[in-house]
Amino acid sequence: MDFEAIEDQDGVRCAWNVLPNTRIEATRSVVPVATQYTLLKERPELPPVMYEPVVCKAPCRAVLNPYCQIDVRGKLWICPFCLQRNQFPPHYKDISAHNLPPELLPRYTTIEYTLSRQSPVPPVFMFVVDTCLEEDELKALKDSLILSLSLIPPNALVGLITYGTMVQVHELGYQDCPKSYVFRGTKEYNAKQVQEMLGIGSSIRNQPGAQPQAQQAQQAYGADRFMQPVEQCEFTLTSILEQLQRDPWPVANDKRPLRCTGAAMAVAVGMMESAFPNAGGRTMLFCGGPATQGPGMVVGPELKEPMRSHHDIEKETDRHYRKAVKFYEGLAKRSAASGHAVDIFSGCLDQVGLAEMKYLVNWTGGHMVLTDSYVTAIFRQSFQRVFEKDEQDQLQMGFNATLEVQTTKEIKVCGLIGPGMSANKKTAIVSDTEIGIGNTSAWRLATLTPRTTVGIYFEVANQQSQALQPGSRGLIQYVTTYQHSSGQYRMRVTTIARNWAEGASPEIPASFDEEAAAVLMARIAVFKSEIDEAADVLRWLDRMLIRLCQKFGDYRRDDPASFRLPPNFTMYPQFMYHLRRSQFLQVFNSSPDETAFYRHCLFREDTFNSIIMIQPTLTSYGFEGPPAPVLLDSMSMKPDVILLLDTFFHILIWHGETIAEWRKAGYHDQPEYENLKLLLEAPVQDAQELLVDRMPVPRYIVCDQHGSQARFLVSKLNPSTSYNSANQYGGGEAVLTDDVNVSSFLSALNSLAVKGAS
Repeated sequence: MDFEAIEDQDGVRCAWNVLPNTRIEATRSVVPVATQYTLLKERPELPPVMYEPVVCKAPCRAVLNPYCQIDVRGKLWICPFCLQRNQFPPHYKDISAHNLPPELLPRYTTIEYTLSRQSPVPPVFMFVVDTCLEEDELKALKDSLILSLSLIPPNALVGLITYGTMVQVHELGYQDCPKSYVFRGTKEYNAKQVQEMLGIGSSIRNQPGAQPQAQQAQQAYGADRFMQPVEQCEFTLTSILEQLQRDPWPVANDKRPLRCTGAAMAVAVGMMESAFPNAGGRTMLFCGGPATQGPGMVVGPELKEPMRSHHDIEKETDRHYRKAVKFYEGLAKRSAASGHAVDIFSGCLDQVGLAEMKYLVNWTGGHMVLTDSYVTAIFRQSFQRVFEKDEQDQLQMGFNATLEVQTTKEIKVCGLIGPGMSANKKTAIVSDTEIGIGNTSAWRLATLTPRTTVGIYFEVANQQSQALQPGSRGLIQYVTTYQHSSGQYRMRVTTIARNWAEGASPEIPASFDEEAAAVLMARIAVFKSEIDEAADVLRWLDRMLIRLCQKFGDYRRDDPASFRLPPNFTMYPQFMYHLRRSQFLQVFNSSPDETAFYRHCLFREDTFNSIIMIQPTLTSYGFEGPPAPVLLDSMSMKPDVILLLDTFFHILIWHGETIAEWRKAGYHDQPEYENLKLLLEAPVQDAQELLVDRMPVPRYIVCDQHGSQARFLVSKLNPSTSYNSANQYGGGEAVLTDDVNVSSFLSALNSLAVKGAS
């Protein structure tokens, strides 16, 4: 079964592509019935159709699809989800067996409709800019912001809030001189206070004597002084940004700058929800350090007070953490409810409080970019990539989306793990078992990109007595309604059907997609680790792996040497080995901010990229032959090769000792050593190709064997040759670690699996 081809057509990867036909058999299969779904998967060969969808009667509201039974003569169709009969609308009167609309053709299992309603407001971008920065940092950030004005559509609305010790909301509608409203940085402002102070919001429209204004101003509820179309305010905004100064508040040598990130975000969210409720928009926060005063404070202003570590959070010894998380959670809920995304671009060597602010991004679907400085190419390129355009010159982002799932009655929805929030739609297909964001069959995602991917988890509801006939099919329909950047509303509908089979049928293991299953289990493990102890999560992961091997392995009881897994399960234990060692579950050597960033990326990327994060790819370049993928193993580190490591977050080129010496001696510049020059150039070209469409842009590292930067490679390798194990394979460099290697892990797994009951 070609899982990638199915993904290219529908954007769906299923852990199981044939479903066990009873609840008990599905539970025994260990990995849940679940799918990775890329909501706006790019499909240039099937452009959107220009009409409204045909939907089933309420309360079902499923959309017409290729799996519906149709009666051409009676002009009827039967909904496969609720089995109701529906009349085709009048304009389908010419339908016949040879003249079917696209949505009934087998290749249109995914179809996108252009809806008739338009968004009354173009996309809204609110920049929230930290001014407690060094001069060179602030200049680089201002340059990037000025450049972004040329990337945003001319009709899109922009606004600017700057903050340091105080929060300043800049008025863009007043061109004669710069004018701003100042808010205290130590105070928490709710939406009502922001409305009253700035004179915006729905209440001001009804005041006696209010002047009738143009449609757009009416729609913006008086916020047109602060939020204007780029084409009107570009000159004013550029001059404000150019004249932007560092925060003037003096900072003593033993103090941090007073930075009121929380107050600034409260004002921004208050403005957005008052002026543009349920309109597509983004609040983009540029944060160059931790919040040191006011609501959402992460650390005190005294430098002698250190930033919190994982240990402090675990032991609850940090006095700010809980309070800050609660504050930002409240803002995240408000922003997601209004349909606005929050992006955070941090530019600081130290932590800025991403661990506290992560829900602002994770619940709204925004971007999180972690960089050391605003001067770096990582920040510049990542920020520009947010505004990437398609062939029609439209932004590659959807706004204010809702994802609804519909299933046949044998399948129930357990939940979603991904960048969204529950829409609290409780229907008959909602399961009592919660995985991730559960108790609903619909979720809100404030923004989408063509890469945004969610994990959706299901359970089989059928009891033994009502076992389904093998060969019958279970259906799942995903309906994504979103605002396109052109202002149109669109609906993307994907309907998938999977066969049922008896629990003991060989079709079930043959349909297992080990990559999708590993990523879906990784999402559950990472979601659990936000709530549970790390050791408990690892134990749960091990228990699940042992049970899976017991169920699908072929072995004689109590004979580890006899253990074999089917061919499409063989990589799964290795994925679990690397997941256990990964930065997603092992917080040692990562700050809380880094952990929040890594987990955020795993929750939004597709199967291919997520597998690279879990088990990075390693390519070897040598004189013996063309570049070839090699094992992620310490044996691969040889002195006469170059290695290219891709971990998704880092792209690293590692030169073996001999190659590095030749390069330092300058042999590659001599004409007779042309082959060495070509060998040195090959990984650099391949690395550039990997950098092209990655978001956020990965860190690019070039290092030599035994160099300090080689640690990025060594930490990811399987230590088959470590200081305490005999080097039985020959070649490779010994790794100084007490970690268990893959072969020991797999032999322990085999021993436990053949024991019977775990």
